[in-house]
Amino acid sequence: MIRRIVASVLVVWFLGFVWFAMALPQPAGIERSDAIVVPTGSGGRIQRGLELLRLGAAQKMLVTGVDGDVRPAEFAAEYEVEDRLMDCCISLGFSALDTRGNAREAAAWIEGEGYQSLRLVTSDWHMRRAALELAARLPENVRVLRDAVPTEPSLTILVLEYHKLIAAWAISWG
Repeated sequence: MIRRIVASVLVVWFLGFVWFAMALPQPAGIERSDAIVVPTGSGGRIQRGLELLRLGAAQKMLVTGVDGDVRPAEFAAEYEVEDRLMDCCISLGFSALDTRGNAREAAAWIEGEGYQSLRLVTSDWHMRRAALELAARLPENVRVLRDAVPTEPSLTILVLEYHKLIAAWAISWG
C-alpha cells in the first residue's frame, strides 16, 4: 500500500515536472497595460521591460528588488536609459530580497499608483511562481499580463524552481 502511494506521488511529481519544463511561459504581444513590473534577476528582464516602455506598452515601470547600493544614475547608465524616461517613467524598488518580496513591493506600488493592469516581465522559468506570488497580493480587479523572457535554463534551475513553485502553491492553498 505504501509503495503504491509513494509510486503515485513520484509519477505525479515527474509528470508535473515534465509539464513545467516543456511548457515554459512565452513572451506576450504588445498589448497595452497601465504599468510594467520587472523583478531583478536573470538577464534580459530589464531590457525587455525597457523595450516595452519605449514602445508605449505602458505608462510606467517598476524594477523591484534593486540592490540598495544602486543609484538611479548608475541604473540609467548600465541600461542606457535616457534621462527623460528615467525621470518620468521608471521607479526603482529597493525593499525586496526574493520573489515574495518582489510581489509585496510590486503590489504596494500598483495599489499606490491606482493601476488596474500590469505586465509582469520575468524569466520563463520564474514566471509561474512570480505570477502566483503577485496575484496573492493584488486586488482581484487588477489584470496581470504575463510576459516571459525566453531563457535556456539548466536542469538544476528547473528542478529548483519547480520545487519552489510547488511550495508557493501549497502555501497559497493553506
